[in-house]
Amino acid sequence: MTHSDLYEMTAVAAVIGIYDWKTVVAVYIDDDYGRNGISALSDVLGNVGAKIAYKAALPPGASKNEIGSVMVQLALLESRIFVVHMNPDAGLNLFSEALYLGMLSNGYVWIATDWLSSALDTTTLDYDTMNSLQGVISLRRHIPLSDQEHAFTVRWNNLYKSGSVDARLNAFGLYAYDAVWAIAHSIDTFLSEGGNVSFTDYPQLSSASGRKTELAKLKVFGGGPQLQKILLQTNFTGLTGPVNFDKNGDLLGSTFEIINIVGTGYRKLGYWTNQSGLSVIPPAIRGSSSHATHSGQKLYDVIWPGENKLVPRGWALPDNGKHLLIGVPRKVGFQEFVRIEGNKMMEGFCIDVFVAAVNLLPYAFPYTFVTFGDGHLNPDYDGLVQQVASKKFDAAVGDITIVTNRSKIVDFTQPYIEAGLAVVAPLQTRSSSGTWAFLQPFTLQMWCTTGAFFLVIGVVVWILEHKTNPDFRGHPKKQALTVLWYMKFECFLW
Repeated sequence: MTHSDLYEMTAVAAVIGIYDWKTVVAVYIDDDYGRNGISALSDVLGNVGAKIAYKAALPPGASKNEIGSVMVQLALLESRIFVVHMNPDAGLNLFSEALYLGMLSNGYVWIATDWLSSALDTTTLDYDTMNSLQGVISLRRHIPLSDQEHAFTVRWNNLYKSGSVDARLNAFGLYAYDAVWAIAHSIDTFLSEGGNVSFTDYPQLSSASGRKTELAKLKVFGGGPQLQKILLQTNFTGLTGPVNFDKNGDLLGSTFEIINIVGTGYRKLGYWTNQSGLSVIPPAIRGSSSHATHSGQKLYDVIWPGENKLVPRGWALPDNGKHLLIGVPRKVGFQEFVRIEGNKMMEGFCIDVFVAAVNLLPYAFPYTFVTFGDGHLNPDYDGLVQQVASKKFDAAVGDITIVTNRSKIVDFTQPYIEAGLAVVAPLQTRSSSGTWAFLQPFTLQMWCTTGAFFLVIGVVVWILEHKTNPDFRGHPKKQALTVLWYMKFECFLW
């Protein structure tokens, strides 16, 4: 009697989602238990924008050497988020190898399913084992507090102290107890409804040669379908809370505690339920006004491997990763955009923009700058773009203008610098000072044309005003001075 793997893996995906990690590595035991769980995890990770980047399957009963070989391969991967879904024996050996390889240091994240919390509840782990679990996050099945559960736990602990049982009680023990009671209730209902207890042979268990085997002695319960129907309709409150099933035979309602292994024990980070997701508030009191201040908080702060309190980014540059070649123009002018010191030191505004953009990526982006040009003359930018188009460079960074012929063969980013419109004019080297400097804007021909234009206007005005205006009459010298005076006034007016 248990919950569907989908519930537990949805809780794991919720933890991954709140930290916005994009890729994880799944480490699991290669049997039905492990494969079904990881398959469910793969299905639900898409809901939080993540995916499984690598799957590492360990054979059942894997030795330490086999585990160590797998861990060496995992240490070379880019993703630093590991989800471990296996049995306690193999899982504890895996964490021991991880500690040996330095994979429980800053930057790593380890999430274990409820097998780890069950091992912690059942046995007392030694110092070395606990040391290999520091900073690990695990899921633990939440058992609501009740008088019935408390009384049963006290009785079991007394048996453990007296040596009558060799292990402490964990959540699976409580589920097993409720499973026995569910079967007992179903059999009682079956008999009270007049069910007949009968058994028949199962001939398919005989060998193909016709000879009988020991398996052939097994019998089939004739009232199985009726008993199964009654069992699926079970509804009572057990040690683990309400016991009822869906049509697939899985328990309804699932709650997990999110715990963080620290020191010799663990601390609770929060709770996950299939109704309301993650919260630091226990399911029994959610919605209470006394806990309204924590209603938006998903989990308490985690102490990550390496005693780090900063949330790991979830990836690192792999040791065997291929670096992308980024072409950079080795130029003479405008070194504020790109400046190359020596052969490797790249500086400038374009380089700063590129590095800042890379640092914002949620995944690894290994790259190497490669210079283009000899540094004595400005390089051919069309040639640099052609190198990207021909795959010699994976990309290029610099003050590369976006023009039509270049955009036809490569893709450009959005422009982050705009020169705008400008007027190009020749540089005037002659002196602009002196008494007659005001004559420099026009040529001699232009000045003569302008003077003739003013003279013609003056003569036309004299012709029009001569007969009616006494100021334009008299001695010819006076009339000439009047025309010149009018021309001077017109020049200032113009």
